[in-house]
Amino acid sequence: MVGWRMTLSVPNGGYVLALLVDACIQHQSMSDHRDPIHVTAHYLRTSIPSHFDIRVRIVRSGRAFTNLTAELYQQEALIITTHQIFGNNATLPQASDSTRGLTIVPPSSYARRIPLYTHPSTAVIRPGRSAWKFQPYIALAPDSYILAKNAPNHLNRSGAATIGGEGLEWGAWLTFQDKSDKIRPTSLAFLADVFDNLPGLIPPSERPGLGPSWFPTIVLSLEFKAPIPASSAVHATHTVGLYSSGRFMNDNRHDGYVEVWTAPCDIGHGEEIPGWREKQVCIAVAKQMASILPLEANMKRGKSKVKL
Repeated sequence: MVGWRMTLSVPNGGYVLALLVDACIQHQSMSDHRDPIHVTAHYLRTSIPSHFDIRVRIVRSGRAFTNLTAELYQQEALIITTHQIFGNNATLPQASDSTRGLTIVPPSSYARRIPLYTHPSTAVIRPGRSAWKFQPYIALAPDSYILAKNAPNHLNRSGAATIGGEGLEWGAWLTFQDKSDKIRPTSLAFLADVFDNLPGLIPPSERPGLGPSWFPTIVLSLEFKAPIPASSAVHATHTVGLYSSGRFMNDNRHDGYVEVWTAPCDIGHGEEIPGWREKQVCIAVAKQMASILPLEANMKRGKSKVKL
C-alpha cells in the first residue's frame, strides 16, 4: 500500500478496494464464475499502510452468478466490507452478437460514445491533485474542453428557469508509467477512484472556508461493464479515458459518478484516426458517496493505530 497513498498517510481507497477484488479473483480462479461483475464497498474505518488480512466467503453460487463477501481487517479491526458478484464477462459487446443479451453499442444512435473531446496523442500532461502521492506512477492529461464546462459563466450553470442541471464534470486520459502496469480488472477499482471530485471543482466562491481537504470514500459501487480488450491498433494496454461528474453536495457529503473507457493509444503517442471513438468501450462505471474532512485528519489517522 505504501506507494499508492492519498497524502503521506492513508492509502487510496480505490487501490485498497483493488486488493479485495484481487482476493476474490484468486478465490474464483478455478470456478465457472471467474470474472468480477459488480462490487459494493463500505469503508468503515481508515486503512493504514500496514499488514492486512482479507477474508472471503461465498454467500450463494447460482447458475449465472456467484455472490461473495470480502472483508479487509487490520489489527483485528474490520476496515472495509464488500459484496462482490462474479460471473462471465469474457466477450466484448457486439451489436450483431445474438448469443448475448440485449446490448446497445455503436453504430446505434442510442449508444453512448466516449465523452472525452481530445485524442490521447495530442493530450497535454498536467499534474494531478497535490494529495495524490501515487503521481510518479501515472501520467494524467485532463480534458480542457470538459473542465471549461465548470466555468461560472458556462451554459451548464443552473438558474430559476433551469430544468434539472448538469452539475460539474471532469475528464482525463491516464497512462500507467511502468509498462509492466497494464490495465487489469483489479486496476479498474483504483482507476474508478482517481478523479477531481465536486468540492474540488466548484469555484472558491461556492465553498467559503474550505481549506486543504481530504475526501474519504464512504460507499463505492463498481460495475465491470465489459472485458478489457487485448492490445491492438485501436486499444492501448496502459491507458484509459476517465470521465466523472458530481451533482449533489449536502452537509459535507457529495456524490461522484465515474466512467472508465478504453483508449486508442498512450498519451503523446499514436495518431488520431477517423472513427476511433466508435471503437472505444466503457469497461467500468462507478458511483460513490464521499465526505469532506480537513487534510490534517488524514495525516493524523495515518500515523495512529486503527480506531476500534
